[in-house]
Amino acid sequence: MSNPSHYLLLDRIEIENANAISSPLTYGFPAISGFLGAVHALNRKLVEAGISLDLSGVLIACHDIQVQRYRPHAYADYSFNQSRNPIKKDGKTASIIEEGKVHLTVSLVVEVSASRKEARDIDDDIDNIEERCRQIIFQQRMAGGSVRAIKQVCFFNTSDGEQIKRSLLPAFVLMDAKKDLVDITHTLQESNPEANSLDALIEVATLHHVPVDTKVSKSGWQTRSPKTGRGWLVPMPVGYQALNPKFDPGQLQNCRTVDYPSHYVEALYSLGKWLFPNRLPNDLSNCFWRYSQSDNLYLMTQTSNGLQGE
Repeated sequence: MSNPSHYLLLDRIEIENANAISSPLTYGFPAISGFLGAVHALNRKLVEAGISLDLSGVLIACHDIQVQRYRPHAYADYSFNQSRNPIKKDGKTASIIEEGKVHLTVSLVVEVSASRKEARDIDDDIDNIEERCRQIIFQQRMAGGSVRAIKQVCFFNTSDGEQIKRSLLPAFVLMDAKKDLVDITHTLQESNPEANSLDALIEVATLHHVPVDTKVSKSGWQTRSPKTGRGWLVPMPVGYQALNPKFDPGQLQNCRTVDYPSHYVEALYSLGKWLFPNRLPNDLSNCFWRYSQSDNLYLMTQTSNGLQGE
């Protein structure tokens, strides 16, 4: 990937009915691939419109989120709110299984790579390009949802990191917390040598209530979690791993496309961390999620070498 010449800020995108199910095991915030795919689609439509830009990495900041779920009382399990349409001719509900939905407001900062000539073209025609990006965003889906509003679209120089961070306030930025996952795994292995990364992921999603003696009463309760003191950690999918050798184009039946090779895959998981923009490093280059691919791994990572630390 070439060094970016600009950053493109898509500020306060309001998305309705985005996909809340990010993987077979996690739900809440949409999958990273939903935003990377939307930016890739934006890139292709800009090229079709005669605007030659290379959009690559994406920084994801969340301002507000409302998972469409319901529970009848405080001790009941949550269930997704789902509509019942269309109705069949006999008045009964059609057998359609809907996905979980979420309303959210996000800001995306996108790396823009351009040659010197293209960079000058951006500066000379910046208002037109920003308006074109705004129009395209309204015309496409994002993370499976519909875009209702967007506050502004604007370009920044790569040296304007502090200004970008101020523009994101107030929000939380999704960062890779792979190192925390490794540290928690090592901590678990001190008491259980057979513990692995999956055990660490389960522990992060678990609260342990331990009885302890207190000065007020002889019996009290203490809540313990391995992520205490490590920030706001969340399990999340970060890509896919192939389960079989690659099929040649057209070899796999009922495939969505016959133009590209195909793989059966399973989801890969790691830890993410929500950080306030003021805690981001001055160099934002490692805050952008990017695609990375090897023979059998398809990852979304924030490092220039996607296989680092795997």
